Amino acid sequence: MARAGMERWRDRLALVTGASAGIGAAVARALVQQGLKVVGCARTVGNIEELAAECKSAGYPGTLIPFRCDLSNEEDILSMFSAIRCQHGGVDICINNAGLARTDTLLSGSTSGWKDMFNVNVLALCICTREAYQSMKERKVDDGHIIHINSMSGHRVVPLSVAHFYSATKYAVTSLTEGLRQELREAQTHIRATCISPGVVETQFAFRLYDKDSEKAAAIYEHIKCLKPEDVAEAVIYALSTPPHVQVSLAVAVHALEKPNHPQRRRAGRP
Repeated sequence: MARAGMERWRDRLALVTGASAGIGAAVARALVQQGLKVVGCARTVGNIEELAAECKSAGYPGTLIPFRCDLSNEEDILSMFSAIRCQHGGVDICINNAGLARTDTLLSGSTSGWKDMFNVNVLALCICTREAYQSMKERKVDDGHIIHINSMSGHRVVPLSVAHFYSATKYAVTSLTEGLRQELREAQTHIRATCISPGVVETQFAFRLYDKDSEKAAAIYEHIKCLKPEDVAEAVIYALSTPPHVQVSLAVAVHALEKPNHPQRRRAGRP
């Protein structure tokens, strides 16, 4: 069903990074449901191709276009934007969702693990943001939207050693979003910037983090009532659907810890 405020985005192009699973896949699906043309990118596109077929079979008014891109490689990112420019005109919405975590602590972690996180969580986000803005600017698109899918780890540091470097990359995203908002204002453009920071979302993220300890990964999702990827996608749709003069700079979705002897409850911060 078409959402109020989303009509102006119909048939326009959105880029969603990390669209093969979890939050990225949910966001891509939600945008296709609203009639957008969505380029979903990831290192492997098998899952995105399946999602594209599902969206088509469901009769959604939009289109999902899978694109293979290694976001740790700048040349791959630039080639993707070039292909989008040639085949579809350019990007109107950029949703920087891709992110990864490694179990590399500050005291004993590997430099390669730190670089992996920084390259995807920070540099790729910046490169995609820059290229999306340039795409909008050259086409005189003044109502575009850049959305960073951040994390509550970008607002507080939890006492978990394997999450500390990851948290640093997410603090960077918080800072980069505000810096982006200021630069867009200085450029006298109406392109908007939004940061969405969910708490724990039930995806495959923990299983990739603890790829050698599935029980430990599962435990992360068992002791709390988690958000769902669709909850985050709903926050994205909300931010996009607001009138052009409204800017949602920060949306925070939190989870509620399960309390002893109390039924599970869930609350989500209003975007």
